[in-house]
Amino acid sequence: MTTHGGFEPVFCTIVPPHVLDKLAQAEDPALAGPARRTLQRDAFERTQRRLTTVIGATAVAAVADGKPQRTVHDARHGTDLPGHKVRGEGDKPGKDATVNRAYAGLGATFELLLKAYQRDSIDGNGLPLNATVHYDREYNNAFWNGEQMVFGDGDGEIFLDFTIPIDVIGHELVHGVTQYTANLTYFGQPGALNESVSDVFGSLIKQYTLGQTAAEADWLVGAGLLAPRVTGKALRSMKEPGTAYDDDVLGKDPQPATMDDFVRTGRDNGGVHINSGIPNHAFYLAATALGGHAWERAGLIWYDVLTGGELKQQAMFADFATLTVKAARERFGDGEELDAVSKAWEQVGVRTL
Repeated sequence: MTTHGGFEPVFCTIVPPHVLDKLAQAEDPALAGPARRTLQRDAFERTQRRLTTVIGATAVAAVADGKPQRTVHDARHGTDLPGHKVRGEGDKPGKDATVNRAYAGLGATFELLLKAYQRDSIDGNGLPLNATVHYDREYNNAFWNGEQMVFGDGDGEIFLDFTIPIDVIGHELVHGVTQYTANLTYFGQPGALNESVSDVFGSLIKQYTLGQTAAEADWLVGAGLLAPRVTGKALRSMKEPGTAYDDDVLGKDPQPATMDDFVRTGRDNGGVHINSGIPNHAFYLAATALGGHAWERAGLIWYDVLTGGELKQQAMFADFATLTVKAARERFGDGEELDAVSKAWEQVGVRTL
């Protein structure tokens, strides 16, 4: 598997460890049990990811023809990947809504990448898109393991089926795009940028599918994933980081919106799911200032930075911000795009170099 700079992919989940840690401490075993098992399973899969980097991943044949090659498997509540094939490219929808949602989400991600950015699949070379659903029992997560997507069904108490929000599917697949391009280090600010890029394009995939403008979008990541008993609306908010949930079991959304509240922690790979709120908010500010469809101007600028070859694996927020300013100028000149991007970073307290 070829990656920018020669480094190998990492194991990336949609639900942050700090959320599962909080759940694992709940007094109610119906809440704590699934969270603990999910943490254990995530730790195992993370180890498997490291082993794969040592022995090498299985080569996958790709055909760069501008058409998706989707396969959805069913783990049947087991953990062997990829599981039993239940739907291939071009097959008609079946009775399992989870399978159908996964298939559609893979297709929506492929379509946005191709039509908006002329990128043929996540590697740019027609890589087949594979997913596994019904992974484990009461598994409270979804992940990209460097080779494929995997979705849990949730515990029904805190999390519902992880194929419900299309931006969750897009988020995890875009970790693959990052893997094949800038391959941002998954720790600290570079890791928060890695997470933010997935939130940005996951949100754009949802907006593109719904035909929404920046003003019409909710800018929530994972809306529809939280069960009715949870006091919250999503996993994260790009519009108002720190407001996605405030629940007696989950606690309060810890994401900062600006550098004034940057969180310094050794947990969650240096707060990659927490501090991603800052670049997330910068994108929201730039996109809404420009108006129209966010995947067009703001999205193009972010895509240019991710894939342009100048973004280093150890990039900090200021490095990324500086490259977005440069990309805005190179693509659009000294116009409103440059102004919107520059002001967005200024508003979140990130200096451009």
